[in-house]
Amino acid sequence: MEKFNRILAVIDPTQTEQKALNRAIELASKTGASVTAIMTIFDFSYEMTTMLSSEERQLMQSAVIDDRSNWLEGILDKKADQASQLHARVLWHNRPYQAILETVLKDNYDLVIKATHEHDVLKSVIFTPTDWHLLRKCPVPLLLVKEHAWPENSKIIAAVNVSSDEAEHRSLNKKIIEQAKSAARVLHSDAILVNCYPGTPVSLAVEIPEFDPSSYIESIRQHHLDAMQTYADQYQVKPEHCVVEEGLAEEVVPKLSTEMDAELVVLGTIGRTGLSAAIIGNTAEHMLDAINCDVLALKPEGYVCPIKLNT
Repeated sequence: MEKFNRILAVIDPTQTEQKALNRAIELASKTGASVTAIMTIFDFSYEMTTMLSSEERQLMQSAVIDDRSNWLEGILDKKADQASQLHARVLWHNRPYQAILETVLKDNYDLVIKATHEHDVLKSVIFTPTDWHLLRKCPVPLLLVKEHAWPENSKIIAAVNVSSDEAEHRSLNKKIIEQAKSAARVLHSDAILVNCYPGTPVSLAVEIPEFDPSSYIESIRQHHLDAMQTYADQYQVKPEHCVVEEGLAEEVVPKLSTEMDAELVVLGTIGRTGLSAAIIGNTAEHMLDAINCDVLALKPEGYVCPIKLNT
């Protein structure tokens, strides 16, 4: 997080408290980064007003954009003493996620921050279509935030997959650990590595009488412990800050984040889209529904955003 020089904070015009902007300013105050507050607006009725000429419709759009820009500038003026570089950008676009991603690609932002919504009754996080699009397609780190402070000595969880030998997973683990450690330095805290391993397949225990579940689980556990130790040695992580637990990541990571009262979980998402995402899904996305703190989602090296700029 220390290397995030240009932050894009997504403004939600339906909310009084701008959690994403507040978190962006809080981070910028610690790192010296610049913050751009981006808001997308669109009113379909303007596009359907056939009685008006295209020039008249454009004037109406410009008037709405100017009004919203003044509103946003007013918010930033009240926060001018909290960060040295605050900028406003209001865009007319019927697909908010696309406007955000095009801005990221065009102006080379390092981090996108967006607020999540919480259901008042269920007390669970609700993700909008824009959230899911950004999670799957944002080429730079995406920070999804809730409404709470980032006190010093906060706990930072790095959710890693240490048992995989695939280059993509090793590269993603490296990014996750480095970003978690960077966040920990900013918050004067420590990064805690968390890894999960699967339990005994029920089919094996049923179909193979001589199969010893306890020995199998112990060998799997030891393999993950050894792999975790390798990462701990490589990235100078203390043994007490390494956690290896049996279970599914989408269950273990949220449970540990609650038990530890973590402020941030750093995880990787492969950015699967289309039919494969609908059928297979992403482990990170399954985790998000249950994690009760901020989440920093990272893409693997070489990820290419499917959104293309018009040339």
